[in-house]
This record gives sequence, structure tokens and C-alpha cells, in this order.
Amino acid sequence: MTGVATLTRQCWLFAIGSSFFALATVPGFPSVAGAGAANVLCFIGSWFFTTAAWMQYVLAPPGSQWWSAAIQFMGTVLFNVSTGAAVWAHAVLAERRYVWAPDAAGSLAFLLSGLLAVMVVGLWSPKSVDWQASWINLMGCIAFEVSALAAFVRTSGVTVDEWLSNFGTFVGALCFLVAALLVRPRRSTA
Repeated sequence: MTGVATLTRQCWLFAIGSSFFALATVPGFPSVAGAGAANVLCFIGSWFFTTAAWMQYVLAPPGSQWWSAAIQFMGTVLFNVSTGAAVWAHAVLAERRYVWAPDAAGSLAFLLSGLLAVMVVGLWSPKSVDWQASWINLMGCIAFEVSALAAFVRTSGVTVDEWLSNFGTFVGALCFLVAALLVRPRRSTA
């Protein structure tokens, strides 16, 4: 199985998934294309994320990195559930509140995973690419958590702050994209 999972593939899958999430939530896109289109793009992106997280889990050495990868993988599975539910629930206004729980749990899993990853690389080593990527990733995790809190759906079916929810997802997706591209192995030019 580890032959299928490589750091290069993992990084590209995270980058592609991040791009789908960023496109779906770029300011103005949901109002132009519609919430249904944005939800479908997030659903597609979540599968790239989950595949990448699975690879990260398979490749992670035992210890803190493994725990970080395992928790992130669980978070991505929860995002598959919430983004899939969002595609379905978009058409049924009364059901929108059921999307929030896996979204909030997935965001919390991302946040815990990001904190563990930062602990692995240390609090201060700014010349290290792993350190830079871990901190950028953590910023993305924080943005996703803000997004999840803003996405809470009241019993009336109204989201607490739809703009902040989309913007948090957009910022988080850009952070995840940058982090994935930072750690992506480069081909030797020699």
C-alpha cells in the first residue's frame, strides 16, 4: 500500500482538494454560481483531501506525526460526510442544520491535528520548510474552525454568518494549498 502513497502524490492531492475548496468559497462565487455549485465543488475537494490524508496517515512514522495524521484523516472523513450532506441538504432547507455537526467535528479534528503537527516541528525554526508548512497549515485549521463556528445553522435554517463561514473556508483552503506546495518534493535539476 505504501507504494501507492507517496509524499508527492499526497501533496498534489492536498493542493487539488484545496483548490476546489478555495474556488467554491472565493468571495462572490457562491452568490454568482449558487450554493449548490459551491457545495458540489467542496464535496469533490473533500475526496481529494481524504485521499491525501489517507496517504499522510500511511506514510507517517509512529509517534506524534502518526497521531496528527490519524486525527486529520478522521477530520477529512467527517468533511466527506458534511460536504455530501450539504449537497443533499441544500435542496431541503429544514435539513441544513444536520450538516453542521460533522463540519464542526471535522474542523476540530483539523485543529487538533494542526496543533500536534506544530508540536512535532517545534515552536521556532523559521528556516525549516516543515516548520513553515506546519504553521501555515495550523492557520488554515484555525480558519476552518472559524468557518465551522460561523456555519452553525439555527433551527430557523439560517446560518449564523454565511459570509464569514465561506471566507474562513477560503482562507483555510489557501493556507492548505500553500502548505502542500511548500512540502512537495522538488525534482532535482542536476
